[in-house]
Amino acid sequence: MADLQQLIRQKADLERQIAQLNSKGRQDAIDEIRRIMTEHGLTSEDISAPARGRKAGTKLDGTERKAVAAKYKDDQGNQWTGRGLKPRWLTAALAAGRKLEDFAV
Repeated sequence: MADLQQLIRQKADLERQIAQLNSKGRQDAIDEIRRIMTEHGLTSEDISAPARGRKAGTKLDGTERKAVAAKYKDDQGNQWTGRGLKPRWLTAALAAGRKLEDFAV
């Protein structure tokens, strides 16, 4: 049976090995990032700049999306275009016996 001092030494050795592997993994990741940056001509300013994707409200072809008018609404101002899942307020009203036509705009 191992004594306490042996176990403490084994623990220290394991912690040292873990730290070395973490350091190597980190360095490998940094090397890969540098390789990709060099390959694509990127700088640290490019990385820290805000993402330049398409603007919200635009389609993939760059044209703007148009708002869809509501087809259904209730007295509390809740609205639904008729697209996608029925909203909770409408589902609850239908379950209570109301008809979809009652909410037509």
